[in-house]
Amino acid sequence: MSAFLNFNSKLPEVKTTIFTVVGKMANEYKAINLAQGFPDFSPDAKLLGLYKKALNGNYNQYAPMTGAQQLREVIVEKIEKTYGKKYEVDKEVTVTAGATQAIYTAITAFVSKGEEVIVLKPAYDCYEPAIELAGGVPVLIQLKGKEFKIDWEEFRDKITSKTRMVIINTPHNPSGQILTETDILALQDILRDTHIILLSDEVYEHIVFDDEVHQSASRFEDLSTRSIICSSFGKTFHVTGWKVGYCVGPSDLMHEFNKIHQFNVFCVNHPAQIALAEYLQKEEHYLNLNDFYQKKRDYFLNAISGSRFKFTPSRGSYFQLLDYSDITDERDVALNERFIKYYKLASIPMSVFNINERDDKLLRFCFAKTEETLDKAAEILNKI
Repeated sequence: MSAFLNFNSKLPEVKTTIFTVVGKMANEYKAINLAQGFPDFSPDAKLLGLYKKALNGNYNQYAPMTGAQQLREVIVEKIEKTYGKKYEVDKEVTVTAGATQAIYTAITAFVSKGEEVIVLKPAYDCYEPAIELAGGVPVLIQLKGKEFKIDWEEFRDKITSKTRMVIINTPHNPSGQILTETDILALQDILRDTHIILLSDEVYEHIVFDDEVHQSASRFEDLSTRSIICSSFGKTFHVTGWKVGYCVGPSDLMHEFNKIHQFNVFCVNHPAQIALAEYLQKEEHYLNLNDFYQKKRDYFLNAISGSRFKFTPSRGSYFQLLDYSDITDERDVALNERFIKYYKLASIPMSVFNINERDDKLLRFCFAKTEETLDKAAEILNKI
C-alpha cells in the first residue's frame, strides 16, 4: 500500500473467491479442472453462426439499456410458455451482464443499511459480499442433511421487522438439489403478509433431472408479485464467457432495479443479444438441456461407480457432490489441494460455502465436460 494513502476496506473479511484460487492452482499443476462451472465443449454451431451474423450486421453499438427489444420479447414468450406467467416486455424484463451482475444490482437497489437478507447456506459466494456492500446484514440459515432441506420453522423464526429480502437458488449451486413445489408454497405462505422481496437465482432453470420440474417463482401468482428472478444464457447455452443473463419482475421492482442497472453496466453485449433472440425462437434449444446434462451426469456417475466415494445423484445444475468420508478424515480444503497437486484433479471444497466453514467431507465436481474429460477424471477417482 502507498504510504500516502489511508483507507478502510469495505470487505475486510472477504478473501479471493475459491473459484479463482482453485482455478489458478489447477492451471499451475496442470490438473483436470472439474472445479469451476464452465463447459469444456463448444456451443451449438448454429448459435455461433448467429453471433457472427450479428457481428456483420448493424449491432456493434450500444444496445437499449434494458436489452434489445427482440430479445426481451422472446424472453417473455419463453417464460409464458414454460411457466405460465406473462411479463410486460417494456417494463418487466432487463437483459444483464450475466446473473451475478443481476443479483448485485437487485441487492443494491433494495437493501439499505441495517436491513436483513436471509441467505440459505451453502450458498454461491456472491450473495453475502453484495449484501454487506449495501450496508445490509446477511442472516444465515444452514440447509439440513444430505438432501440440503430447508427447515421452514427455522426460516420463519429468522424473519424480523428488519428483513428486506430473501435469496433462494434452485436448482441449487453448490449442492445440485432443487426446491419442490411444497417448498415454494411454504415460502409463498410465509412471505404473503410481509413486505419482503424475494430474489430468486434460477440460472440452472433448464437443467433439472429425472423428470422433475423446475419450480420457478414465476409459476406462483402471489410469490411472483414480490420476486425478482435471475437467469443466465451463459449457463443455458454453454457460453459462460458471453456474460449475458436477464432479470424479470413486477414493474415497480424492475423500475428500481433499472435505476442501478443503468449506472452499473448500462447495457449488454449487443450482437450476443441479437443472436440469442433468434436462437431462443426454437424451444428445443433450451427444452432438450435436461436430457443433455442428465446423460452427462449419468455417464460420470457410472464411470466412478467402482470408486470409494459415496454420492446421491444430482437433481439439477451441472454439479455433483462426492462424499469422501470413507476415504479420509482430512478437511475438504486440504484434501482438494492434495488432489490437485498429486492426482492432478481439481474440485471445489464444500465447506467454503457453509456457516463457519462446516466440513461435511464433500467435494463438488462439475460434469459439464466432454466424455474424454470425464473418463480421465473417473480414472483418477477410481484409484483413490
